Amino acid sequence: MKKKALVYCRVSTTKDEQETSLERQEEELLSFAFEQGYLVEDVYSDQHSGYEMDREGLLEMLNQVKSQKVDAVFIQDETRLGRGHARIALLHVMKKHEVDVYTLSDHGPIALNDMDDMVLEILAIVEEYQRKIHNAKIKRGMKRAVENGYKPERNLKGKGNPDGRERLDLPVDQIVSLKASGLTFHEIAVTLQGFGYQASKATVHRRFREYQQMKES
Repeated sequence: MKKKALVYCRVSTTKDEQETSLERQEEELLSFAFEQGYLVEDVYSDQHSGYEMDREGLLEMLNQVKSQKVDAVFIQDETRLGRGHARIALLHVMKKHEVDVYTLSDHGPIALNDMDDMVLEILAIVEEYQRKIHNAKIKRGMKRAVENGYKPERNLKGKGNPDGRERLDLPVDQIVSLKASGLTFHEIAVTLQGFGYQASKATVHRRFREYQQMKES
């Protein structure tokens, strides 16, 4: 079974002659991907500066990379993906999702210099530690919540309370209780996330204020 790939083409301006360049890139990259044994599922293109991230074709491609299994992305050369900080950021996204980047200029996997490799390694390490810190906050919040009497199973359908709330509905009464126990809105948010609720600090704060306004009215 052939591996799945995407093709990304980019030119920097919207001039008429650049249309021909896009068509040429697409034709050459489709042939290149076939030679490398890949099945191209979609082709994305942009007529936009490589320094910018707000590119329609790029964003659609990234959405597919994040939501589906993609094995490789084929580009003409490394600058087609992006320039400057945008280039490094996009290479990091590809590495994070285990997507190989092939360039026609390298006639194979993208050839990164030592500095690029070092920066991408640092970004991966930083992201891993950010994840560990976030998980530690969730664990700490969950422990404090349970110690203060919070029982998440009472608020989830199918887990002890048939009339309980769905997972996406925040338990306002528990938000109030946790706030009264001294937790910050951020701590409450990560605590609820640990129990399966999709909650941000802003959402928790808003629900708490709505509760206060309702009590005052």
